[in-house]
Amino acid sequence: MTVGRKPSLRAERALQREGYRVLAGMDEVGRGALAGPVSVGVVVIDERTRTAPAGVKDSKLLSPRAREAMVPRVRRWALEHAVGHASAAEIDQIGIIAGLRLAGRRALAQLTIVPDLVILDGNHDWLTDPRQEGLLALVSDQPPAPPVRTMIKADMKCSSVAAASVLAKVERDSILLALHDQHPHYNWAGNKGYSAPDHLAALDEHGPCELHRRSWRRFTQADQVLDGCDAGSDSTLTVERTSVKEGA
Repeated sequence: MTVGRKPSLRAERALQREGYRVLAGMDEVGRGALAGPVSVGVVVIDERTRTAPAGVKDSKLLSPRAREAMVPRVRRWALEHAVGHASAAEIDQIGIIAGLRLAGRRALAQLTIVPDLVILDGNHDWLTDPRQEGLLALVSDQPPAPPVRTMIKADMKCSSVAAASVLAKVERDSILLALHDQHPHYNWAGNKGYSAPDHLAALDEHGPCELHRRSWRRFTQADQVLDGCDAGSDSTLTVERTSVKEGA
């Protein structure tokens, strides 16, 4: 399928013809950030769902104002919708892939409908717990997630996935905006926790706080970093000068 700039329901309709009547488009934001949660949006549709609101596309292709204006339209259009989060502390404890799974499971738990299939952007199924596959599922005490279909560039092809990315992006941005006043020197209102130059400079000067993902390679000598947001010396923090795009 050729990837265009305008998502549609063509892929979803094809899956519904395979027997998956209720579909959940799912996408994540914040995977590559240095601070704040990773967030996963989910948008549920069925065969009665009409064409998505005009302008729905991958959140990275929309301005902040356009994304915010799109949210109420997406909520009215979707059969159901939700956003789940996993905190920086949880990511440090269990890792980013398990953090994505946790956020996705939390989003699904908010739904009153169990989707027949989840469409995930990309080629990696991070939602399915490997401990719940095959014979291991027989001894798991967790309810299984719906089956998953991964799809490269699903956020560019599928209206449901693009809409989910918008919901997740707007909600995560609002969280970082709220946290900005607690730690204004990091400028989370502007960089949303990603590795922008101003964020990296603030880390050099002040060190990380409890809302940073301290287990990441960018934060070395973690056992010497002070708790909280007290200033750290240059010897206690090394930050890779690697830029991560905001929408990653």
